[in-house]
Amino acid sequence: MGSTIENVKNKVLIIGGTGYLGKRLVKASLEQGHETYVLHRPEIGVDIEKVQMLLSFKARGAHLVPGSFSHYQSLVDAVKLVDVVICAISGVHIRSHHILLQLDLVKAIKEAGNIKRFLPSEFGTDPARMGDAMEPGRVTFDDKMVVRKAIEEAGIPFTYVSANCFAGYFIGGLCQPGKILPSKDSVLLLGDGNQKAIYVDEDDIATYTIKTIDDPRTLNKTLYLRPPQNILSQREVVQLWEKLIGKELKKSSIGKEEFLASIKGLDYAEQVGLTHYYHVCYEGCLTNFEIGDEGEEASKLYPEVKYTTIEDYLKQYV
Repeated sequence: MGSTIENVKNKVLIIGGTGYLGKRLVKASLEQGHETYVLHRPEIGVDIEKVQMLLSFKARGAHLVPGSFSHYQSLVDAVKLVDVVICAISGVHIRSHHILLQLDLVKAIKEAGNIKRFLPSEFGTDPARMGDAMEPGRVTFDDKMVVRKAIEEAGIPFTYVSANCFAGYFIGGLCQPGKILPSKDSVLLLGDGNQKAIYVDEDDIATYTIKTIDDPRTLNKTLYLRPPQNILSQREVVQLWEKLIGKELKKSSIGKEEFLASIKGLDYAEQVGLTHYYHVCYEGCLTNFEIGDEGEEASKLYPEVKYTTIEDYLKQYV
């Protein structure tokens, strides 16, 4: 009898399910056999693509739940339907930045009192390690830490997911800010191009995230996504691309001071994003620490996941 209970998969509510990562989380949750609920926020209005996406989730077996951050009781009601809540609202300034909206969600989860685990919207650099981050980019990390503090003070069980660099944003442009398709002619190296970073396919991020929600090993911990073959420097990414296209790219580089100077005068959202590039590509903030007792590494916990290597990811652009 005991084993039957253990095999029951948690019911999941995904908030931000029509977003860039959210839609992948819905797909992964359904694929892994979870009863999946997706918050349908009236704010999407007449955005027909998002409405059709929600209907496609419904056709695949997801439940659509009406709810809104501007209607607190609807959040409480939605949360009461499930065991696990995953929030994937955007924290990227070039899209939209809504991290602190989650404070109402934390209150709703506490009031509902039934949630076994909450995964707030993180999915990037671990904000707990970014206390010395530069302005204005540090706002992202500071806001995420405000949400973490609220979660922990409310006594809500959690898992934080540090997914590092989304491959679509970084690999497509060979780690060059503002580019999402790789050139077959030239590349601008950030510094000497030798700082290691970690790149993860967005579908793999979703797969690992859903795997973690039933796993006692990741309760009240940070899950770091560090697929071993995807820990590469910008130069190594460029070399993989050169091998695929059979041609060497013309290389130039931009030093640290010049890069920082180039950020000044840009609009706020761009400055935030470029500050993040600075910490990743000049300081190596993703790889300059060992995971301690506060965390677990996804590819070690779930070796059965055949993650997409960066070499394979690049093949789509050839």
